[in-house]
Amino acid sequence: MDKKLKVGLIGLGGIMTETHMRAYHNNDDVEIVAICDILPEKIERLQNRYGLDTAHTYTDYKELLKNETLDYVDIATPNYLHSIIAVDALNSGVNVFCEKPDAISVSEALRMKEAAEKNEKHLMVMRNNRYRSKSVYLKNYIEEGSMGEVYCGRCGWQRRRGIPGKGGWFTTKEQSGGGPLIDLGVHMIDLAIWLMGNPTPVAVSGATYCKFADSNVSDSIHSGFGVAKEDGIFDVEDLAMGFIKFDNGACLQVECSWASNIEQENVFVELRGTKAGAIMTDETIKVFTEKDGVLEDILPKLSDGPNAHIDNIKHFIKVLKDGEKPNFTPIQGVNMIKILEAMYESAETGFEVRL
Repeated sequence: MDKKLKVGLIGLGGIMTETHMRAYHNNDDVEIVAICDILPEKIERLQNRYGLDTAHTYTDYKELLKNETLDYVDIATPNYLHSIIAVDALNSGVNVFCEKPDAISVSEALRMKEAAEKNEKHLMVMRNNRYRSKSVYLKNYIEEGSMGEVYCGRCGWQRRRGIPGKGGWFTTKEQSGGGPLIDLGVHMIDLAIWLMGNPTPVAVSGATYCKFADSNVSDSIHSGFGVAKEDGIFDVEDLAMGFIKFDNGACLQVECSWASNIEQENVFVELRGTKAGAIMTDETIKVFTEKDGVLEDILPKLSDGPNAHIDNIKHFIKVLKDGEKPNFTPIQGVNMIKILEAMYESAETGFEVRL
């Protein structure tokens, strides 16, 4: 397919403006034909910054879907709208790329999957951490058998103080679906499970806490996401811990926090296999193994640039243009939301949840 893909952008906040647009700006494979946000000032800001004078503008995504002929839409709205807009787009015969999380409930994630299948359209949700150079290295290392059976792991994204958009949609459960578990956990849980070969979750337990809703201290650049509201709502957790069991006998520990009294922000995935183990952070990747009866550490010289989000979107473009095999399938999204929903349920009831 040589022609440019026609895309409509829905939700023009910081994620779209600062992240997704880096994949589209000066990209000869796509043409941004329409942009949409409920706030006209965000439309104007995006137009001015990227020179989108010819793009049609909308404040109602339904009007965009009705009036435009599109190859796909890119959705970067508050969480609760992801599934609603995605299903409407898929039912309109349009492919969908969407920011994480997939949805805020299992039923909504299933609606997305079913709409994609019924309309024979592609649905992909942002999984940018799969495209980091360290992630690709470790995935290849595991798939070539060098780690043996990967049977357990830990993952997390821990912030000391980094509550995004306090009082806004991030901290309002009806709009976000939850706190750091659904905001940050989706990243690291997905990365760990993807590296483990996408086993199916069968049981989940969890605990959640909210201890810093009254604190305005911040030490994380990520707390700048979202718009804070002094008189807003804070009815989500600021820390979540959980444990996942899989159908192949493997397990995964999880910890995510927006605020917690730790030394510093920490993002990690640690996996253990019968032949080797590994830990990956934002800064390093280390592999722990043995050779000829001697314990050996492997320290790959890899650094992640700012291109993981770009590479994720470009992969979706290749799926549509060139028939490249999708690196993400909707059932993975359904399983992710099953895990998150079950962890919240377990935290509320005090019991393990079987899936």
